[in-house]
Amino acid sequence: MNIVHKNPAVALFGASGTIGQALAPLFVTQPFRAVGRAHGQLASVFARYPNADFAIWDPAKPETAVTALQGIQTMIYLVGVPYTDFRLHPALFEQVLSAAIQAGVERCLLVGTVYPFGFAQAPLVREDHPRNPQNFKGEMRKQQEDLLLTADAAGRIRGAILRLPDFYGPKAARSYLSSLFQAAARRKTAQLIGPLNTPHEYVYIPDAAWTLFRLMQEEAAYGRSWHLAGAGKITLSELINLVESITGRPLRKIVVGKRSLQLLGLFDPLLREVAEMHYLQTRPLFLDDTALAALLGPLNKTPYSEGVRVSLAGESV
Repeated sequence: MNIVHKNPAVALFGASGTIGQALAPLFVTQPFRAVGRAHGQLASVFARYPNADFAIWDPAKPETAVTALQGIQTMIYLVGVPYTDFRLHPALFEQVLSAAIQAGVERCLLVGTVYPFGFAQAPLVREDHPRNPQNFKGEMRKQQEDLLLTADAAGRIRGAILRLPDFYGPKAARSYLSSLFQAAARRKTAQLIGPLNTPHEYVYIPDAAWTLFRLMQEEAAYGRSWHLAGAGKITLSELINLVESITGRPLRKIVVGKRSLQLLGLFDPLLREVAEMHYLQTRPLFLDDTALAALLGPLNKTPYSEGVRVSLAGESV
């Protein structure tokens, strides 16, 4: 699939993921380009959007990234990698960022995580909190951020980072809560990561998408990082109760902790990687999005009751 018809100003790079799919409906009148690696997936997801055109990116051919970004003013970088391949994050982003600069892209908005911070040193973590990664994944994400911040400081491209906590939503396969919704909707057993009663926060994917859509249009957004917090603190136990109240039946579940993840990780590389990040379940980090609200005004914060209901409905389809 090649780039077709329109001349959009915005490219969603890594568009086929959960956030890219949530962003697409927001471009009601504005053309956008969906960039991805798989021809069939782009066609199935974005063909129904008349304002979309498409481009294929093959990481083995860096020139395809340059071609995909021709004529683009703003790039939203959404590329995900398997949990077992985090080493790819800075390498892939460096390739695409270099291509964006070569193609004359003016602005890049990177979706980030809390991983670069390591252990929280404050009840609410602001953008100026020290970045002290506790593990390899955090270091890879920090390197990714540094690439953009350095390019922005050098005047090569305007860059901004929007950091999110753990996310959830309908058909969000990489969410820690996906097993909860799938099992509840399909009357199966949920495999959950404990502890059950430690407060956590989650951002609802459509809220994150709407915030990105607003943020990319703000000139004052570039040159720094921003935080979007979840809809409040909630425990896994409270989420289970919420799911059970919506479905009207008890949830069958298996809850595992770090030690169990480590043991299972001897046979399953993915679970070994999940165990590495378990500190966020026992020492949760909560984001302060005061600065973002001051820039954009009131932020979308879908209540968990509504977000869980929609997420369950999405798994029933």
